[in-house]
Amino acid sequence: MNNATRRRLRSSFGHFPRFRAAHAALALFSVWICACERPPDVVIYTSVDQEFAQKILDDFERKSGLRVAAVYDTEAGKNTGFLRRIERERAAPRCDVWWSGEVFGSVELARAGLLIPYDSPAAADIPAEWRDSENRWTGIAARARVLAFHRERVRPDDLPTTWRELAEPRYARRLAMANPGFGTTRGHIAALFAEWGPEAATGFLRELRSGGVTLADGNSHAVSLVAAGAADWCMTDMDDVWVAQRRGQPIDLIYPRLAQDRPPMWIPCTVGLITGAPHPDPARRLVDYLVSAEVERALAESDSGNVPVRASLRESLPQRGPAPESIDFNAVAQQLIAGDAAVSDILLR
Repeated sequence: MNNATRRRLRSSFGHFPRFRAAHAALALFSVWICACERPPDVVIYTSVDQEFAQKILDDFERKSGLRVAAVYDTEAGKNTGFLRRIERERAAPRCDVWWSGEVFGSVELARAGLLIPYDSPAAADIPAEWRDSENRWTGIAARARVLAFHRERVRPDDLPTTWRELAEPRYARRLAMANPGFGTTRGHIAALFAEWGPEAATGFLRELRSGGVTLADGNSHAVSLVAAGAADWCMTDMDDVWVAQRRGQPIDLIYPRLAQDRPPMWIPCTVGLITGAPHPDPARRLVDYLVSAEVERALAESDSGNVPVRASLRESLPQRGPAPESIDFNAVAQQLIAGDAAVSDILLR
């Protein structure tokens, strides 16, 4: 706002009674903001950590010339809050693009008709096992579910090699985990139901509770409990360990398996186009960018350290763990409701 405009506004306010001047100023300022600030070209909801997502979205804005309005989620409520919000906005969508830090909620949205098919040309080199068969979501940049531990108090050889062993009292009493009603921990519990069956998975939760498991607000909080000595190990995402290590915390990780003959659990980020997106053309351009090899590389080289699902891209980057293997994401998503009910009944009551 230039000086001449300010003078005109001050002059105009002088004709109002004092008790009305503040309201008039606010109204005129709002009009000025609306007139001067360009509206967004595309709106995105994302549960990817803002410290990683914002740089990527800023790069897209710079390269495309499009303005992005991004809404980020909190650590404790990862993904689940957005899922309910998108459902509430079904009749009048406010969001164009969904960029999730996990996959199972995206499967839920697709089944509910809230994501529409879009076969992005930028995703042509992503293996089919990391993509929805109807192209309603595309997986990129996977993170493993890991067991983080305090390396000054714990030896890796003393830790379990499968998730099922964590229910043993010697492990459960010093275990922390994020609230399993949200985020990747919610999907992790559903995966146990899918892999082990409801009886074994429910028994696992009961044993965790009786063993004294500690519930944290989120994955990063669980890692901080280990760093502070309130727990010796925790169920978390791989990237939370990398971040802790960069902070100088004595945290390391292992990759437990769902069963001895099964791989570690890997969860990709996912990108989808919202049904009825108000800005469909720029939305597709943003989806193209987010599923590109460029973004997978950027996430791999960030402090998050996500692992590309593109094998050719992995080969060009330093390796510090196993290559990601997919699981049946649809089968796991089918167990979300059962897992939620068991968690509510056993761990959260």
